[in-house]
Amino acid sequence: MRRALILLCAIVLAVGAAAAAAYLELKTYALTPASPSTEEKAILVEPGQPVSATAEILFRHGLIQSPLKFRLLARIQGFDRRLKAGEYGLKASMTPLDILEILGRGQVKLYKVTLPEGLTIQQIADAVEKSGLGSAADIAARAADPAFARSHGIPAASLEGYLFPDTYLFPRGASPEAILTTMLQRFRSVFSAEWELRAAQIGLTLHEVVTLASIIEKETGAPSERPLISSVFHNRLKRGMRLETDPTVIYGIRDFDGNLTRKHLETPTPYNTYVIKGLPPGPIASPGREAMEAALFPAQAEYFFFVSKNNGTHHFSSSFEEHQTAVQRYQIKREGSRPSQNRSKTP
Repeated sequence: MRRALILLCAIVLAVGAAAAAAYLELKTYALTPASPSTEEKAILVEPGQPVSATAEILFRHGLIQSPLKFRLLARIQGFDRRLKAGEYGLKASMTPLDILEILGRGQVKLYKVTLPEGLTIQQIADAVEKSGLGSAADIAARAADPAFARSHGIPAASLEGYLFPDTYLFPRGASPEAILTTMLQRFRSVFSAEWELRAAQIGLTLHEVVTLASIIEKETGAPSERPLISSVFHNRLKRGMRLETDPTVIYGIRDFDGNLTRKHLETPTPYNTYVIKGLPPGPIASPGREAMEAALFPAQAEYFFFVSKNNGTHHFSSSFEEHQTAVQRYQIKREGSRPSQNRSKTP
């Protein structure tokens, strides 16, 4: 009996020692990277994919050293039934525990999309596609869907002008709706209640403010000139003068080849502000915060004209005669050139 008890104790001690050794080995594994490599590898976890399959994929990509130990670690940490689907950017220099926690928490790889001010819907869609986030055609089509615009409270037939310029991070597989909604939410966060009140005070709707801001954005070379450019447009609108701004004409030309001609300026389109009076029917690009602020708070100036000085800035004039002198000075003397951004007509 005594011998049997001693044998049992020996077995228990041996099993305990083996278990302790296995635990220490697993703990060492969990905290030891597969290699020093910092090269990021894209790993896709499909919905419902078991931990065993994920472990094999990680092993094949050199991100872990033992699929079996990874599965055991996942079970101990409680992640064996809840690895999140998605695309992940992982490195062999990460520990298996780090990798497991990233997969368990769904910290998927994010793609950066940077949208500068002044882009059209099509240019925004192209930027999204270039970042690896789906089809430009799908993005552009959804952004031009009147029903989708209405569902987000946009008072227009498309989202032109309302996709706020910023840097965004999206996971692969993000739907066009999710991408566009994020950009619209950013717009709403910038266009504050105070700005809505200011728009009402100066007699403009939200859509008119965004439309005017988009023109200011496209006309601005030097940021400091935005309020002055805004004042020119506000003054002309109050006088019933045509805006006569090239960017709106260009926006209304299908497949514009970069050469704006006199014929273009004389051809009626909804966006040809050399022909129509007032604002065009909608924005021509996405304005940034500063352009929208300039549209709402123009400089207090009596300017009605401006012309490019060919250095990124403009000469502003109060009278047609002064403007014509500036045109002669800055534009006409440039051989073969057409006056750029030139308000050359009387009302």
